[in-house]
Amino acid sequence: MKKYIVEFIGTFFLVFTVGMAVHSGSPLAPLAIGASLMVMIFAGGHVSGGHFNPAVTLAVWLRGKCDTKDVVPYLVAQLAAGLVAALIVVALKGKPMLGAASHDLGASLVVEFLFTFALAWVVLNAATAKGTAGNSFYGLAIGFTVLAGAVAVGGVSGGAFNPAVGLGLVVMGFEKLGQLGIYAVADLAGGAVAALAFKATHEAGE
Repeated sequence: MKKYIVEFIGTFFLVFTVGMAVHSGSPLAPLAIGASLMVMIFAGGHVSGGHFNPAVTLAVWLRGKCDTKDVVPYLVAQLAAGLVAALIVVALKGKPMLGAASHDLGASLVVEFLFTFALAWVVLNAATAKGTAGNSFYGLAIGFTVLAGAVAVGGVSGGAFNPAVGLGLVVMGFEKLGQLGIYAVADLAGGAVAALAFKATHEAGE
């Protein structure tokens, strides 16, 4: 249960930061989002692994570093946290006056897949590989991957790279309901392919 609580807390603060930072309109919003993920990973990574993202949980599970019994509870905790955080943001700030954003379907699928792949790839290599075991930089590496993605392609897809964040963006009114399907399909696919790439480039036990 401790692991699931940590996954809820970390995902909650990630999604809450996304909502409040986007509402602020600050050009530093991507930095705030990446920093939020970083500090939550440093705070909870030793307990739960610090996934805070269904796509990352899928990648870590396929890589063999997450127990099968934990997969569904992790996903439930992450999605529940995204929903609760989004509802609190709406209660505090309302929904955006300009309404939900519009994104090109194909472009959204491509960039969400690519940066979720990058995120899961960094997680697997920085936080689960034998060669980087015991390092102190994994949280920074993971948080800055999200920062890079948000700056590079946030305007193309909304920059979720995480189905729980995607759920939050839809509930908060920043994205249309149809975009949630893109976040689910592209992000989970990115996580799965990252796990396959990791296993193809590392020997068993590495």
